[in-house]
Amino acid sequence: MHFLDAWAELSPLDLVRLLGPLALLGVATFIPGRVTARLVALGVGALIPFWRELSTPPALTIGWVALWLWLALQSGRSHEARRPLAASRSLLESGSVGLALALALGLLLVTAVARQDMSPEEARRASSGALLVVIGLLHLMLRRRIRGAMLGFAAFGLGLQLLDGAAQGAQLDPSPVPGQAILLSAWLAVILASRVAGARSRYAGTAWVSDAHDLHD
Repeated sequence: MHFLDAWAELSPLDLVRLLGPLALLGVATFIPGRVTARLVALGVGALIPFWRELSTPPALTIGWVALWLWLALQSGRSHEARRPLAASRSLLESGSVGLALALALGLLLVTAVARQDMSPEEARRASSGALLVVIGLLHLMLRRRIRGAMLGFAAFGLGLQLLDGAAQGAQLDPSPVPGQAILLSAWLAVILASRVAGARSRYAGTAWVSDAHDLHD
């Protein structure tokens, strides 16, 4: 009940502020496309400065905003095939399995957070971080374009940043990984995905994941 009260005590404006990034990333997960990815990245980048639950120093907050703005720039690129060259194989089946796994993992993580004796603010922060991790994983499992994986990596990193802040606020053992390393890892993952997508588009003519199985040296 404490976990539910932690969310019920928020005003409608605070609920929109806290759940806005989660809702935007959820939209990007189920509605593919460059325009959707760009708008979502811009929206998340605009909301991060007002997302006090992130609880990061100003320099880290600027780093996260810069990451999402860079994602918005990269997501709008169109120098790749609009459709996969190879026929899609079992897309419905793989999507259903990915969705079921993500829902099960999300339920498990949120239930684990709800069982902890945390303050309302830390409970909201930890559950938001867990949901972001799940959204990131789900995005990676469902999106078929390599460039589309950048949003998944960024969401995953943002979720880890929230979970790290919740652990510190709950006075658990200090994390062996500093907050700067989480941001740096997210940047590296996003940049590598962008580089791979660019190289595949330039030399193979396609950056779709399903085409990788049909391309041979």
